[in-house]
Order: sequence, then C-alpha cells, then structure tokens
Amino acid sequence: MDQVTDKPATYADIEALPPNVVGEILYGRLVTHPRPAPKHALASSSLGIELGGPFQQGRDGPGGWYILDEPEIHLDDHVVVPDIAGWQKVSLPQLPDTAAIHVAPDWVCEILSPSTLRHDKGTKRDIYAEHGGSHLWYVDPATRTLEVFRLSGSDWIAGHTFFDDDPVSAPPFDAITFSLGDLWDDPAAPDVTPSATN
Repeated sequence: MDQVTDKPATYADIEALPPNVVGEILYGRLVTHPRPAPKHALASSSLGIELGGPFQQGRDGPGGWYILDEPEIHLDDHVVVPDIAGWQKVSLPQLPDTAAIHVAPDWVCEILSPSTLRHDKGTKRDIYAEHGGSHLWYVDPATRTLEVFRLSGSDWIAGHTFFDDDPVSAPPFDAITFSLGDLWDDPAAPDVTPSATN
C-alpha cells in the first residue's frame, strides 16, 4: 500500500527511504510505494524489450529514442518515477551523468497496480500534462489492457484501448506492431520444462 505524508517533502526524505521503497514528491508531498510485484515487473520489462530494439537501438525500427525503466525525473519541485519513460534524442541529446533527469519525457508508461493507481491516474497524470509530455500509456496486467492517450493543450485525449493479445501499433511507436499478449504471464501457456526420462 502506498504512503503519503502531509508535511512538505524534500529530497532528503527520498534519500532516507529503504532500498525496497520507491519515493516520489508530488505537489510537495512525499508518496512512497513498494517495488513492483513480479507480474507488474514482467509487463514493464517486456514492453521495454518490445520498444528498446526498434526505437532505442534502431533494430528493425527508426531509432532516435532513449527508453528507460523507472527513471527518476525532476520537473520543477516534483520528483516522479514512472515505470517506463522515453525521450526522443532531439529532446534529450545525451543522458546526464547524474541520477536524475530534468527534461520532461516525450512518452510515459505507467504499469497500474492497486498501490499506485490513485497517483498514476491522478496527480502524476496532471504533472505530466503540465510539463508537456506528449504521450501517456497505462498498462494494466490485471485486466490485460493498454490505454493510449495523447496531450492536446493541457488535456489528455483518449486514443485506442487494446485488450489481451491484440496487435498494438500506437503513437508514438506506431512504426512497429507487437502483441499485447507478450506482456502477460499466461497461466494457460504450455509447460515446456523438460520432463525426466527413464
């Protein structure tokens, strides 16, 4: 379960957290939550794999992006840690040597979970809009969905929602298509563990 403190937060509050806790500062309040559960982490890692090759490394895709897992981003007084974020290299020509990035991402993806849902779809969504992030995705492993949004002015406009194992081709990564089903742990998948032989 996430924790929120009402007192004005400082970066020292984040530095004091134990290593298994993620800390963010949203509108002056410290928000903490545990590291993601395995199905959450699987969806995040799998999406990074799908996008990293074509968009970061230019393999079978246009390249020109940095795609990072759980980057720490400082936007004015806010400290946000999205599950995945992407910057076009025209926006962020090189990665900083410091732990934090001070440039708003061009794309953010939050992997939804009960402990982060309220902030991911509330305060963080507002912060991303205020700082000009162009694209926002929500992946929900529980409902096996991907919701796509784009920023228009200061409002997020809903695009397509993908389900289960739909083929996904969505801005800003519509130069490729991948199966949404590759993000899920499928209990119906056959067990390919070699069996013992006599």
